[in-house]
Amino acid sequence: MTAYTESEIASQPACWRRAVELAAAAPLPRPGERVAVVGCGTSWFIAQSYAALRERAGHGETDAFPASEAPLGPSARRYDRVLALTRSGTTTEVLDVLRRLDGTPATAVTADPATPVMDLAGDVVVLDFADERSVVQTRFATTQLALLRAHLGEDLAPAVADAEQALAEPLPSEPVEAEQITFLGSGWVYGLAQEAALKMREAARAWTEAYPAMEYRHGPISIAGPGRVTWMLGPPPDGLAGEVRRAGGAFFHRDADPMAELVLAQRVAVARAQARGLDPDQPMHLTRSVILSS
Repeated sequence: MTAYTESEIASQPACWRRAVELAAAAPLPRPGERVAVVGCGTSWFIAQSYAALRERAGHGETDAFPASEAPLGPSARRYDRVLALTRSGTTTEVLDVLRRLDGTPATAVTADPATPVMDLAGDVVVLDFADERSVVQTRFATTQLALLRAHLGEDLAPAVADAEQALAEPLPSEPVEAEQITFLGSGWVYGLAQEAALKMREAARAWTEAYPAMEYRHGPISIAGPGRVTWMLGPPPDGLAGEVRRAGGAFFHRDADPMAELVLAQRVAVARAQARGLDPDQPMHLTRSVILSS
């Protein structure tokens, strides 16, 4: 039984609506700023999606880095603003980035207002209503992306409707029962494909991979076969579904907003965990925040 994860997954449409209401006044990057977005784990994947969306919207050059690899600080790459994504507000690598910025303006998006990130970032957006008791991130990840998408001027109403549908419909049997799942995405959706694969690993200890959709043909398609699913988030490249099926694999795709597809993937991850007797609230070897000793 999952006491928290399932309810947190189910609350996402309501959380997205609240994020949209906050977006216009949120102190997020302004058009024209050169921005670096940093995060760890799930937040790094959300950073990748936002970076691609922001550039596509014409708001300015935007790079996404895992916080441990960010080329920031004195004598490093220069940006007009750093955006730090951190649910806990305590992740060591994110806090280290903020400490070495040497005057570069920083904004943080977090779930907990009683954490060190509040003192290290000049501007903070607190999404405490999307915080989670589960170690596995679900609603906070998608809520911060909903906030960022709305701030870029997107209409999130179709995504909310698609998410409600993804929560209401029966789970598809193929990905629930599959031996292996590969997630694919293009452009901003590739970050969500990586996040979907991470949910499967974290919650269900499942064998999953993620690739840019057009790169799948360049080697990874060799893993396709009976009992294995290729799950496409967003529009698929021409001909790819047929290639997967000719290899004996199943190709899974729905015409829905990719964030809603991530919601469905989260549900599948929970179902796979339950089938194995695992607890997605407390996955093996993981904690809510990675805090390293000095």
